Amino acid sequence: MNDGQFLQVEDNADLVRDTRSNAIVNRNRSAYSMAKRRAEEAQQQRDEIRNATREINSLKSEMHEIKYLLNKLVE
Repeated sequence: MNDGQFLQVEDNADLVRDTRSNAIVNRNRSAYSMAKRRAEEAQQQRDEIRNATREINSLKSEMHEIKYLLNKLVE
């Protein structure tokens, strides 16, 4: 990156402003890596919850079917 293109953001050594796009850029690569890892872990947790919910719903459906069949046998 061309340093002439960036201005230091006040009160934060890791942030600079790109003078061409006016975007704030974080130059702290380890903080970026940690944020990416946290986002991936959060996505993994959401996926696990979604899968568990699907499995629970499937089991509930099967239980309803078993209950229905048992009621048919009793009749």
